[in-house]
Parts: sequence; structure tokens; C-alpha cells
Amino acid sequence: MDITDQEKIENILYKLKSDNNITQMKQYVQHGRVSTYEHCERVARFCYLINKRFGLNADVETLLIGAMLHDFYLYDWHDKDDTHKWHGYHHADTALANAIRYFEVNEEIQHIIWCHMWPLNISRFPKTKEARIVCFADKCCSIVETFCKR
Repeated sequence: MDITDQEKIENILYKLKSDNNITQMKQYVQHGRVSTYEHCERVARFCYLINKRFGLNADVETLLIGAMLHDFYLYDWHDKDDTHKWHGYHHADTALANAIRYFEVNEEIQHIIWCHMWPLNISRFPKTKEARIVCFADKCCSIVETFCKR
């Protein structure tokens, strides 16, 4: 990724990444030693690379914002709390509610957040190119973080 790509990503995500609600994600562990903030940022960058490398022509702004907000649930799912018991199935709903509450997110971004846990949430198939890229990138980043970042 060259400097122009990095600048483009930062320009699109600047407003989100400087928001206090988003920076709260730095407090929560996602996988291994990786925070939820770092995870979402990695997913966004990987989505950008996938889109560019394979010439998928996805809407870059939608793709990056959806990726940055896909795990915007604001709690530690590792806590022994009954509300987190089914985290894998329900956190997308919490992230979506938070995204709608704190930001003006369009239907395409909402769809990315809502379906990013497919195939675990089997009925939530990602119907757009952007949603499929985020879903794939999320799985790849999660595997690396879980097994290599401990």
C-alpha cells in the first residue's frame, strides 16, 4: 500500500476515528491482544487492499466506513456476563444500533454491519459487493489475530 492509498483511507476514516465513541473501542479486547478498534481498522485496510488488488470497484467510502463500524458494540465480550453469552450471534445488532445512534449511516453501511457474521448468522447473507468484502476480510483478520497475536 503506497502513501496515496494510506492518505485516502485516513481521509475517509478520519471523522470516525477521531470520534470519542469509536475511540472507546480501544478499551476492549477483540482477539488475542488486539483491541476492537485495531481489529476494525485492520479489517478496513484489508478491505481496501482486496478491492484494489482484485479490481472489484466497490464503493470505497461505503466499504471503509462499514468495515470500521462492523464491530462497534462497545463492550468486552470476554466478560462472564449472560448478556454476552451469544455474542457471535448478537453483536452485529448492537453494532448496528450504535452506528445508527451515533452516525448517519446509509442502508448499504447498515447492511454491511448487519450481515458481517455470515455464515454464523446463516440467514444474513451479504448481498452487496461491499458486504461480501467486509465479511471475508473480517474472517481473515480474525483468524490471524486469534492465532498469531497472543
